[in-house]
Amino acid sequence: MSKKINIALFGFGRIGRNIFRLGYDNPKYNFVAISDFGSPEALHYLLVRDSIHGLMDDDVRLVKNHLVVKEQHVRLISGGEPKNIPWDAFDVDVVVDATGRFLKKNDLAAHLDSGAKRVFISRNPIDQIDRYVIPGINELSIDKEDQIISTTSSTTQVLALMIKMLDECFGLERGMMTTIHAYTADQPLADAAGEDLRRSRSAVENIIPNSTTAPQIVEQIMPQFKGKLDGIAFNVPVPNGSCVDLTTQLKNVPNIDEANNSIKNYSNNSMKNIVGYTSDPIVSSDVIGRSETMIYDEKATMLTKESLLKTLCWYDNGWGFSSRILDVIDAYADLDNKE
Repeated sequence: MSKKINIALFGFGRIGRNIFRLGYDNPKYNFVAISDFGSPEALHYLLVRDSIHGLMDDDVRLVKNHLVVKEQHVRLISGGEPKNIPWDAFDVDVVVDATGRFLKKNDLAAHLDSGAKRVFISRNPIDQIDRYVIPGINELSIDKEDQIISTTSSTTQVLALMIKMLDECFGLERGMMTTIHAYTADQPLADAAGEDLRRSRSAVENIIPNSTTAPQIVEQIMPQFKGKLDGIAFNVPVPNGSCVDLTTQLKNVPNIDEANNSIKNYSNNSMKNIVGYTSDPIVSSDVIGRSETMIYDEKATMLTKESLLKTLCWYDNGWGFSSRILDVIDAYADLDNKE
């Protein structure tokens, strides 16, 4: 049997807690440490009682500075800079940096200097790292030498998958994305002064236009689409459940049934468990807890006479994305275990 993967979570917010909930009962994973600024009591409380996903099924105990559940006995460490966390003391194979604070390669490399063997970042970084990995797109290109890896973002993954599938079936000329995204933890509940004037407005009272790097990251991963993609984000007053509205111009224009059936084929075959498909009239709350990267909405597909195709994909921007982070961790572990 392969050695368990020793995982440390750096940041125990939405993504960190989702990863733990998804993985704590999996015999492949050994969660050895969690670093966060919250007190042990607060981290335990928020893990057990989640406002979106509800109570955990299993009893989680707080024993001094450890979370104890089933076979997991996880050390809680006060948060700080990556360079100050003693990952070597916990024999850490993988650190998932889910803080959203450290987006430069040099900052992330401090995890390696502290003893971690690899770092996975749950955001789009702001400079070049070893590799971006999106399951269903380029997971077969990973290399044992990769040390700093980004799983991009939930929106980036959805956009990349849709672009890949539509291009393979019909040939992509260009695409324009709008993501309607749940509000995030860094937005204020009430108006509060900030550098980004739009984002200084209340998250629960407004639809807030926001920038997104998703198209640019997709172009980096798939350079054949460079200059063909762009997009905008809108943060809306829901806590979870988002969607990507994608308008594309295609070389070989399908009818609506052909477009829908092409995505359905992927969801049943090569993209099974990554791409979901529904013919039900769903809304955002219906995808909460779904582990796929995206759920394609058959009823929303539209086509203009001028050959513009509009598609809609839903996603749980926390749970589905966290599932893919674990998939990428697994892929590297499998690579390491090969002769």
